[in-house]
Amino acid sequence: TGPALTVALCAPLAGWRADRVGRKALLVIATLLYAVLGALPAMLDNLPAIVGTRLLFGCAEAAVMTCCAALIADYWHGEERLRYVNRQVVTIGLVGALFFVVGGALGEHSWRSPFLLYLLPLLLVPAMMKVLWEPSMAKRPRAEQQADESGPAKVAVRSLVIGYLMILGGMVLTFVVPIQAPTLLVSLGIASSTLIGMAAGLSLLATLGGSLMWPLLRRRFGIAGCNALLLSLIGLGLWLLMRAQSYNAVLVAVFIQGLGSGLLVPNVMAPVMNALTASTRGRGLGGFTSFLYIGQFVSPLVVASVGAFASDLRQSIQWLAVASFAAALLWIAVGLRTRGHGQATTLGSRQSS
Repeated sequence: TGPALTVALCAPLAGWRADRVGRKALLVIATLLYAVLGALPAMLDNLPAIVGTRLLFGCAEAAVMTCCAALIADYWHGEERLRYVNRQVVTIGLVGALFFVVGGALGEHSWRSPFLLYLLPLLLVPAMMKVLWEPSMAKRPRAEQQADESGPAKVAVRSLVIGYLMILGGMVLTFVVPIQAPTLLVSLGIASSTLIGMAAGLSLLATLGGSLMWPLLRRRFGIAGCNALLLSLIGLGLWLLMRAQSYNAVLVAVFIQGLGSGLLVPNVMAPVMNALTASTRGRGLGGFTSFLYIGQFVSPLVVASVGAFASDLRQSIQWLAVASFAAALLWIAVGLRTRGHGQATTLGSRQSS
């Protein structure tokens, strides 16, 4: 959990530095540090030193994630930006799943071997130096400058705060499955690490499915509608997980919850990007990354806090499912209000003409 905590703490600072010194330079430096610090535990023999290295690694990861998100917002606009946001989320899931398997296989031979995988990003550095460009207004094509100028003149604070709260709460709910599902499986008499791993793999596969479906669902239901849908799916998955009495029932629950979780990041990140100006994207997306990882880190703490008023883990999950359903209803109301306002505006325009 060390890297997740340091990502949460360092992402806003990384975003501030990205706005001051530039995205590309910071991304290249952070990638080099990411590779070196990530692989360093393979050569260390002292546990405190390994933990300290992992904490520093989280700082580099914060800069990488923040700069990548900021560059996506800088390079593309409108629908094209949304497509690249979704491609980023899908790529993270696919590569994460691949390296989870490869790392597990390498770990069969030595606990040190998986850390060497962190050296692979060094292969990307030459391409980053050649292909990426610093999105300063002086160096960008005129068409891109005009597209950027059509964005907000100032930060949409309300949209930004809503996005931060959504990713924080969404991550708290999302991480209930990877953290608490193994405990529930053991309580059902399922102690096989292979079966528990398969359940985690199915949840990850469902997350990818949700991310792949997001563009279609967003066009059909809009941002507010997708928020309502993803919270409903997460809530339903948690409710079924709470009531599950067999391994197959748990698989159904984590699959449904995973679909909702896959919609979360792209659907929340897109409005956050649109709420920021060109000069504040680094800091704003650094804040987004920070709240994302804070949600992951505090998820078990929230479950434990709810457990102080609940009789057991299942009832704690039940209350979180109810909270997810309540938030979904709120977004349904927002979506209906927005749609009604849009129809009223369209009707008024027709009558005027």
